[in-house]
Amino acid sequence: MIENRDDLVTVERRSDWVRLRTLVALRWIAILGQIASIMVAILLFKLHLEIGAFAVIIGASVILNIVASFIYPENTRLSERGATLMLLFDITQLTCLLYFSGGLTNPFSVLILAPVSISASALRPKSSILTGSVAIAFVTILALYHVPLHLNDGAELIIPDIFLFGNWAAIVIGIIFLGVFSWKVTSEIHTMSQALLATQMALTREQKLTDIGGVVAAAAHELGTPLATIKLVAGELVDELKDQEVLCEDAQLIHDQADRCRDILHSMGQAGKDDLHMRFAPLQAVIDEAAEPHTGRGKSVSIEVLGSEDGSDQPYVYRRPEIIHGLRNLIQNAVDFSETTVWIDISWSARRITLRIIDDGAGFPASVIGRIGDPFMRHRRSEREAEKRPGYNGMGLGLFIAKTLLERTGAEITFANGSDRHDQHLHAGRRSGAIVELSWQRDRISVAEGEENKALGENAPFER
Repeated sequence: MIENRDDLVTVERRSDWVRLRTLVALRWIAILGQIASIMVAILLFKLHLEIGAFAVIIGASVILNIVASFIYPENTRLSERGATLMLLFDITQLTCLLYFSGGLTNPFSVLILAPVSISASALRPKSSILTGSVAIAFVTILALYHVPLHLNDGAELIIPDIFLFGNWAAIVIGIIFLGVFSWKVTSEIHTMSQALLATQMALTREQKLTDIGGVVAAAAHELGTPLATIKLVAGELVDELKDQEVLCEDAQLIHDQADRCRDILHSMGQAGKDDLHMRFAPLQAVIDEAAEPHTGRGKSVSIEVLGSEDGSDQPYVYRRPEIIHGLRNLIQNAVDFSETTVWIDISWSARRITLRIIDDGAGFPASVIGRIGDPFMRHRRSEREAEKRPGYNGMGLGLFIAKTLLERTGAEITFANGSDRHDQHLHAGRRSGAIVELSWQRDRISVAEGEENKALGENAPFER
């Protein structure tokens, strides 16, 4: 389980996402575009430009690309420092070109936003702030100092100061906006990918536990008959060999060891019951299995079967790992924050299955109830909550995993409170805390009517 989001972000450096080859390819495209723009400006618009200065500036980019291509392997991924320096070089190179071509009067000045966006997407905030600050400083310098554009006849291209200021303000605002926006979107994508990875790991673990339990349960089921036969025969031998002490002791040993094998298989079988006869179970039995790890934690977990809304029989549902693990997380959260009691209400109809998990705690904080299910959701805990769960550093990951897994099974989940968190009445013993309601279309998780009693045949080995 991931304990801290800051640890998560620093463990994997975001700069490692960027390959050197990618930046080199983008720079080749920029070089070709710069050369084409200069040629068009000279041949078509008859502008007088400093060809020598442009050749040196563009040549520096060409040399850097050639060196990077020949020295480093194609799969090289840049460090934080390396990626920052590469982007700062691009900003500096573009600034030099703009200095000799009209500064911010040059419409290509907006291209300075590109390295800033890449930095915000691929680097950590500290490096992104550095890149953005350098870009803003260079843009300000270009607004004040630059070589004006001239036509071949010597006429100078001038724009009013108000437009020059407008260009400066637009670019600065664009740097800040695109930087923050790119960083925010990329961070959310990264956070979601990490949370989904944690979800997949939790599901894989639950599936492995289920499979192991199934192997043990199937072994206990299939070995039951031969063990009973061995025990029966050994008992008869004990009776027949009473006059032969040595042989009688051997027969008694076989009888005792058969009992021991039976007991071992029975105890191991408690870990899971996923053989063919238990691929599905009554709805209440599945809820009992999900709640079982939290029934001995000092809180009362009451499972109440409200029954059918239309007279239909209790459904048999598939014991899918997503359902068991998701419900277990929700029940754990309710037990953790309840005062004394957690209620689980079960109801169904011919079309829907509904569960409500209710506790007598303080309920969901109003500041986060609309964001429940988002991963790494922070909430400042009160002193009372900190005393109640001293080792808890909640980030919403458990609820995210539960919500994601259950929604994969077709569940519709809603979160609410039974009363105002600031209600002065005691919450203990009242259904006044958090309420989580889950609703499925019955045919999404239940066995077709009559299938629960159908012969399943021989247990088959798990697929590898």
